[in-house]
Amino acid sequence: MKIKKVAAAIALTFAFNAASYANVLPQSQKDSSWYSAAQTKLTTKTTQAQSVKATKAKNVILFVGDGMGVSTLTAARILQGQRNNQSGEEGYLSFEAFPYSAQVKTYNVDAQTPDSAGTMTAMISGVKTDVGVIGVDENIERGMCSTVAGNELLTATELAEIKGLATGVISTARITHATPAATYAKSADRNWEDISDMPEDAIAAGCEDIASQLINFEKNLEARFVGTDIDGLDVVMGGGRRHFLPKNVAANSTDAVSAIEGDRTDNRNLISEWQAQYPTATYVMDQTGFDNIADDATKVFGLFNESHMQYEADRANDIAGEPSLTDMTTKAIEVLGKNDKGFFLTVESGRIDHAHHAGNAYNALNDTIELAKAVQAAVDNTNPEETLILVIADHSHVFTIAGYPKRGNPILGQVVAVGETAPSLAADNKPYTTVGYANGLGFRNLGDETDADASYASAAVAGRVELQGIDTTTPGFHQETTVPLASETHAGEDISLHATGPGAQLAQGVIEQNVVFHIINQALELTQQ
Repeated sequence: MKIKKVAAAIALTFAFNAASYANVLPQSQKDSSWYSAAQTKLTTKTTQAQSVKATKAKNVILFVGDGMGVSTLTAARILQGQRNNQSGEEGYLSFEAFPYSAQVKTYNVDAQTPDSAGTMTAMISGVKTDVGVIGVDENIERGMCSTVAGNELLTATELAEIKGLATGVISTARITHATPAATYAKSADRNWEDISDMPEDAIAAGCEDIASQLINFEKNLEARFVGTDIDGLDVVMGGGRRHFLPKNVAANSTDAVSAIEGDRTDNRNLISEWQAQYPTATYVMDQTGFDNIADDATKVFGLFNESHMQYEADRANDIAGEPSLTDMTTKAIEVLGKNDKGFFLTVESGRIDHAHHAGNAYNALNDTIELAKAVQAAVDNTNPEETLILVIADHSHVFTIAGYPKRGNPILGQVVAVGETAPSLAADNKPYTTVGYANGLGFRNLGDETDADASYASAAVAGRVELQGIDTTTPGFHQETTVPLASETHAGEDISLHATGPGAQLAQGVIEQNVVFHIINQALELTQQ
């Protein structure tokens, strides 16, 4: 009895002390804007957590920022704020305000540092797999066509089709590139984008190239599940037109860059085949065509570039014009939303990754900001009570934020220390930038060049260069590197998942990448037919 009384007294004392702490806080502490802002943030998060109770959704949108690691998010949010005349550090990208998030482990079955084929296959199928293979499990042998049969995985996109939902996939990369391809294709090699990329033995063994699988998506899925009746992908938009056209000048599009745009060596025109399958559907290849998509369109196929679409900063230089990622996302939601059963949409910002590979932070961050705008457009154009929105990367990059720059220092600028106005000098008496790369092509000073891929025109530059007098904030500046490589590499650390809507509360803690599929599956009940 005495023990219980003592315990009660201790509890009462603790409760009193805890309640009293707020009263003894210095007034300056309570008046601090940091203190009050944090209180407000906690109240908001509590309200958000209490409001998200449902786990079932009508629609799911999966945004993938290819290569969008945590350091990329941090630098992009700072750049976004600085463009709005703020210090930048205090801001948030649109999806960073979502109520739930998780850390996601990205390794492939056979690799510590992953590639996009293996990572996207995990996210879209629920099963981790090897580097370089698409839509198949780890029992595959890369490049061996004969190992595909029996190891195929079923994706969330395919399951959504079978369930009768509208489906779509969007990318600023080639639509046959690893990340978008993983939503619809099964391939022993991510590089088999068209038949000209395949070895003769794979063709002879009956393996189908990725572009052909996209066009034959409906037929292939119905053949795999006899008795299933689907209507095919409803929205497909991205780059990569060359993989759908025969290697014949007569098939060139009006904005062809190459003398012969098409790569296919089987004389097939897959665009024509798609139009024959869906005679009432809409095919577009430029900004004008995109702008003229009819309000009642229910099936759209857009191929806006011979290869990848332009970086957002370089989009104005496209010959025939291209829609932005935000434009494509908004249009896709409009088209898919006509299905009363709901929809599943995958949106990839593919060129974040490409800019990092080129060692160009400007374009990587700029395309990340555009992705954030596309996410906000999705939020604005959907019902939060019935739409789960997930934003994730597939992997990170060896992109760093370092030094001791003062608050508000230009994120793409040279390091200027607290209380100083001149750039800090390293031990070699040279200034240095806040952001940089551990490996890659290294320094380039290309001024106003908005195409990050221009860096591949010259050999890698390792180590330090004299940056005094150089404007490192221009689109064409490429940061220094430590290890010279023909292309900067991926990194192996965790990336982040941000979630809002029904089922978002399941995005918590540290999770394996393949858990993402299971969050989608639970929200849409894809495997409960």
